[in-house]
Amino acid sequence: METLEIFVENIKCGGCINGIKNALLAFPGVKSVEIILDEEKVIIHGDHLDKSVFVTKMDGMGYPEKGNNTFLKEAKSYVSCAIGKVTA
Repeated sequence: METLEIFVENIKCGGCINGIKNALLAFPGVKSVEIILDEEKVIIHGDHLDKSVFVTKMDGMGYPEKGNNTFLKEAKSYVSCAIGKVTA
């Protein structure tokens, strides 16, 4: 089993965490996802993991890798957060 650690931006609350977890757990090979809120760190456990796939997915949700934030991505994160709260 592999482990990836990805530091992202714009994780604010449980809604963000839930949305990210649900999105990443849908990928083949992903066994579990942990998110450390105060570090904005996403930890993915699974088999045959391709970091670029997960970075691209989270970026599209408004959670870019550290250092790549924009106003538009921050705005997208609020929408993803709201969806995460509804699907909790």
